[in-house]
Amino acid sequence: MLVTGAASGLGAALVRAFEAAGDRVLATDLGGTGFDLDITSDADWARAVEHVEAEWGGLDILVNNAGVAGGGRLHLATLEEWQWIFEINLFGAVRGTRAFVPMLREQGSGHIVNVASLAGLVHPAGMASYNAVKAAVVALSETTGHELAGHGVRCSVVCPSYFRTNLMDSLQGADTALGTVISGLVESSPFTAEDIAAEVLAGIARQQEVIIPDEAARRAVDLKQNDRAGYDAVMRQQAARLDRMD
Repeated sequence: MLVTGAASGLGAALVRAFEAAGDRVLATDLGGTGFDLDITSDADWARAVEHVEAEWGGLDILVNNAGVAGGGRLHLATLEEWQWIFEINLFGAVRGTRAFVPMLREQGSGHIVNVASLAGLVHPAGMASYNAVKAAVVALSETTGHELAGHGVRCSVVCPSYFRTNLMDSLQGADTALGTVISGLVESSPFTAEDIAAEVLAGIARQQEVIIPDEAARRAVDLKQNDRAGYDAVMRQQAARLDRMD
């Protein structure tokens, strides 16, 4: 197993869960782990492939978990904020996938797991850049699964709602009101990183292509799929609350 963003939060919880199941894990991050990996660096990804080949001769599971928090209403979020979040949250996963696909195709097995968000499926106001980048990760994952199925390689995408983690430490953006709202939702969540990690491993075992690991996320997706008018009303009420915070 190789897990990115493994120094803390969900990444660290996934490493612990895999190791508890008896798996060997290469935990990677920007310092603070056994293997330093900048997911925006092609050279670092090439070094990770070389390490895996030398140590293990192949890879069972690649978890593209590393990411940052962002967002902001359309009139406040800058283009630089959009570019920053896409470079990390989308192109980090793209680089990791491209780096390891040749190995996975050659060995004829493997599983790529991309950590997206409920925001990839449900799109609340004030979070256009985060919604868009996570939806792109969902699309990347589905495409990867289709493209590699004939080579024995699976792909899953993980779409959790808010859970207690340190992700908000990475939050950037000019829309400070949104940041306050999101931070409150994260801190008040009943779900921990360990809860999400356990559901991710269960979803991998079940070979689920879309892993929705918590009840809050499942309810939100169900509302959008089965009551679009009700879903739109909830989203627009939330947008109105944000407007009142200006």
